[in-house]
Amino acid sequence: MKQFLPRYALGFLILLVLLGHSAHIYQIPLVNRLDAIIYDAKIRLTMPQGIDQRVVILDIDEKSLAEQGRWPWGRDKLATLMDKLFDQYGVRLVGFDVVFAEPDESSGLKSLESMAKKELKDVAGFQATLRELRPQLDHDARFAAALKNRAVILGYYFSNAEGGVSSGAAAEPVFAAGTFAGRSIAFTQWGSYGGNLPEFQKAAAGAGHFNPLVDIDGTSRRVPLLVECKGQYYESLSLAMVRNLLGNPSISPGYPESSPGSYKAMEWLDLKAADGSVIGNIPVDENVAALIPYRGYQRSFPYISITDVLNDRVPREQLARKVMLV
Repeated sequence: MKQFLPRYALGFLILLVLLGHSAHIYQIPLVNRLDAIIYDAKIRLTMPQGIDQRVVILDIDEKSLAEQGRWPWGRDKLATLMDKLFDQYGVRLVGFDVVFAEPDESSGLKSLESMAKKELKDVAGFQATLRELRPQLDHDARFAAALKNRAVILGYYFSNAEGGVSSGAAAEPVFAAGTFAGRSIAFTQWGSYGGNLPEFQKAAAGAGHFNPLVDIDGTSRRVPLLVECKGQYYESLSLAMVRNLLGNPSISPGYPESSPGSYKAMEWLDLKAADGSVIGNIPVDENVAALIPYRGYQRSFPYISITDVLNDRVPREQLARKVMLV
């Protein structure tokens, strides 16, 4: 028996080390790397491949920049894009992986209004013409009007920059401060945000953050579905878009009923209809993140140049009832 003691001791030591890693008392980079390699191999073997036609990427590509001019474009152009997508093409939902943080002053309206208050304040013809042109020249108001009462989900980002100051309008939190008091949930935490102009946030159907979780090897394998900022909890762009598609069900945290009293982590998110029925659940890890089940490699979804939509070069059937991601 004594001859096996070193082997048993080594096995027990290895077990203790791995248990400490699993309990997140400490992390072993080699184990994390092996886990990532195994997950990547699984994904490559199980990806359905092919092109999923349900989601279309509207690409701000070189072709669009060459034809429409450098980015950012005037919001009047984006208002036209919204009108075309919903009225002409009949799309189902539009999500923006873009932030509209600053006013659009490209029309010169601000300068004209300044002149109307100073040099030309007594010129009746100028004042009348400006009143007539103001709705056309207020590009931000046009874009906000194009967002209103449409299935548009805006994107924004969080930051932990030192001394970071939030900008723009904050999205509505999906859970208030104190909701998870007493629970050991390692939410990704942020100190500030970069949001959209208030009028856009108010007009849109919703908003979600597009901050990824990037592993040590530079690969993004998880999406944090809920994150914490200043005590409140916010959903990701992907979750906000899915909820809109499903009729805006509420989010309910899932805790195992049979778990011991000391176990207070969250293991899934339930999406609940108005009548309380569960219409879907999403498994999450200790960071309330979901693994990304990659469909395939780049261009596993159709890519369409925005300029082709603006110039009516896309057949309606290619976009009708589709989910669009700009």
